[in-house]
Amino acid sequence: MTPRPAPAHAPDAAPPRAGRLYYVDHLRVALTVLVVLHHVALTYGNIPVWFYTEPAQDPSGGLLDLFVILNQTFFMGLFFLLSGYFVPGGRDRRGRRGFVRERLVRLGVPFLLFALLLRPVLTAHTYPLWVEGAAAEGAELPYWLYYLLSFDPGPLWFVEVLLVLTLAYVMVRDVRERRARRRGAPVEPSARPADSAPLRWFVPVVAFTVGLALVSFLWRWVNPAPYWPFVGLPSPDYLPQYVALFTVGVLAFRGNWFTRLPSRAGWYGLATAVPGLAASLAAFVLFGEDSGVPGTAPALVQMVAESFFAVGAMLVLMVFFRRFLDRRTRCTGFLADNAFAVYVLHPLVLVGLGLALSGWDAVAAVKFLGAAALAVPACWALAAAVRAVPGAERVL
Repeated sequence: MTPRPAPAHAPDAAPPRAGRLYYVDHLRVALTVLVVLHHVALTYGNIPVWFYTEPAQDPSGGLLDLFVILNQTFFMGLFFLLSGYFVPGGRDRRGRRGFVRERLVRLGVPFLLFALLLRPVLTAHTYPLWVEGAAAEGAELPYWLYYLLSFDPGPLWFVEVLLVLTLAYVMVRDVRERRARRRGAPVEPSARPADSAPLRWFVPVVAFTVGLALVSFLWRWVNPAPYWPFVGLPSPDYLPQYVALFTVGVLAFRGNWFTRLPSRAGWYGLATAVPGLAASLAAFVLFGEDSGVPGTAPALVQMVAESFFAVGAMLVLMVFFRRFLDRRTRCTGFLADNAFAVYVLHPLVLVGLGLALSGWDAVAAVKFLGAAALAVPACWALAAAVRAVPGAERVL
């Protein structure tokens, strides 16, 4: 996705950077691969929050758990940042009704299709176990009741939250525009700064990182639930990060921040991400499980270190991809065009592979590597095949 020139009726709006932001497409591809690997790691690690799992029987499962935990600190937040960036431009081009209609199709329809069609397939292998458990207690468990009791949207929680945030943006913008009209103030967006306009970024980035750490610390203190049932949010601890980064993405579009961000911000990101990661691991070793107890001093130390790692990693990735991966080829175009479909459909591939490889006796890390090597190309092949169905591209 890339911003397009503003409509002709808004002559004061500066045109965005010419051409597609290919590096954003490629960054989304990389994050989608990371999502696939994340869920393969859940399959063979010790964190049982996936449709099919084989709990690790050896120490290498701990490495997979660490991989999952580190991913969680930044990769979905970066997805929200990138998604938020394209929301204002979409609203500018399509207007309120057209934009809401388009978002309901692009986000709401995949969510419903996953919940109603894909999820029953993904959970078919667990239904007999639930039936046996109910029978042991002298009860029956029809499928409709099992479906309701076990419901969650799986990885489509991201689409669910993104749709809510997008609709919230539309409502807030409508309120602001109505107030502006009553005051006789201009409603059209102001001109975006030129690509070469300097950007004051250092102090805002540091302030944002510290503020995010404090807000996240307080949020986890008052809301220690590790999972929100039915809504299906697997990581409510990170909800402040998701909302904050989506908001930053919206502001970044108006300020043209992605293009104006200087390359040295990537070096800053590296200089904070590495110590942040080291401090986070050191806090866990030093404080043990106390570093995860909400409201404690060790938890605050852990949260500050984690936030600097997460924000630093995002800056590194943004600058790196903009610098080295801002050119489209046939291969990268194929990957980018099918990335969202991969996100929606990859559980089918992973559960199928998990069941197919269930008889393979190997250590957890080896099974992870083997399944990952098969899963990534298989996910893109399935996505391309599904998107070849007439009408599917409109949704996927």
